[in-house]
Amino acid sequence: MAHRILLIGGNFSPEPTGIGKYNGEMMQWLANNGNECAVVTTYPYYPQWRLREPYKSHNWYKKENVSVKGSGTLTVYRCPHYIPANPTGKTRVLHDLSFAIAAFFKVFALLFSRKYDVVINVSPPLIPGLIAIMYKKLRGAKFVYHIQDLQVDAANDLEMIKSKRLINVLFGIERLILKQADYVSSISPGMIKKIKSKVNKDIVFFPNWSDTSFFYPINDKVSLKADFGFQPSDIIALYSGAIGEKQGLEAILHAASKLQNVSGLKFVICGSGPYREKLEGTAKAMQLHNLFFMPLQPLEMFNRFLNMADIHLVIQKVNAGDLVMPSKLTNILAVGGLALVTANPGTSLYELVNDHQMGILADAENQDALEKGILQAMGESAGVYRDNARRFAEANLAIDMVMQRYSKQLLAPAK
Repeated sequence: MAHRILLIGGNFSPEPTGIGKYNGEMMQWLANNGNECAVVTTYPYYPQWRLREPYKSHNWYKKENVSVKGSGTLTVYRCPHYIPANPTGKTRVLHDLSFAIAAFFKVFALLFSRKYDVVINVSPPLIPGLIAIMYKKLRGAKFVYHIQDLQVDAANDLEMIKSKRLINVLFGIERLILKQADYVSSISPGMIKKIKSKVNKDIVFFPNWSDTSFFYPINDKVSLKADFGFQPSDIIALYSGAIGEKQGLEAILHAASKLQNVSGLKFVICGSGPYREKLEGTAKAMQLHNLFFMPLQPLEMFNRFLNMADIHLVIQKVNAGDLVMPSKLTNILAVGGLALVTANPGTSLYELVNDHQMGILADAENQDALEKGILQAMGESAGVYRDNARRFAEANLAIDMVMQRYSKQLLAPAK
């Protein structure tokens, strides 16, 4: 049975990483499987925090009809929004608020069209969840609230927002949204545990996924390294993802400095974001000749790029261990990569990697532990870790399996 599904989300395709990637793939999958889908979202800006081509000339509302493989439809409504050149805690709130205001007027207009059966809000951003509540109340739709990142907790714990009054207001909005949602879902056991401490209801496990047919292991590292300008004997320690302040990527620079004399070891930071320029300036001042910055890779080259690396660096700060499940890890597991993950015992990220023996663990924000982990990764056979990673991805992260399981709950009658 086909359903009419409305997503209200601050990020969407063609953003290549993060929440926009998963929102885009989720709605494409639902449309491909016969549903009539619509999205109210921003213009693509992430992770560069600036409009990307071909959207740079747009500054008002825009409607897009997206092609689908099945019998469904996918319509995207782009909304104008403020994009801070230097995103901080407060400017991010303004960014989210600008989208929420613009999205309100678009959703209000949609109230007078044919009813959507399900309205989904993906957080962050937080504030548009209030718009989903409005649609639920006025049109009787089921409200599904999916949490990719506990944004307010992260902003509070990492001191990205220092105003306690503002933090308390945001926590109040979060409590209201959680209480009004018919279903709440999130991406990791640790985050689910945290959410349950906020609201007395069942939380659905909806992990991020990988396209395990697109991302797969390639064994010929010699030619892969040559493709990206490295020598066959080089040992590549790669960080690929968003470059922001909450990742703690300075640790990679300090590791590169400490391990400069390790023959053949090369560090690569790939991606973009508001923090990249500062990192590049710091690396230049430190005269790091074994560290290289590379741009985001084209999708058609990304599987080869991930396979090129010998070590994948998944860097997390202490306070982020249970608030953020790094989306970059899914594709690393799919290619059978050797992940070096900074996470502390007791966090969901630590337990996931440790229980399935699919990576090397180092204490978060512990520079010595990170450097010892890199040397450990260089010195031992990684075959077991790599095999376990790929096996876990095939069994748990394939998009069809994840979406089929979730959509049964998503499209079931509201409780």
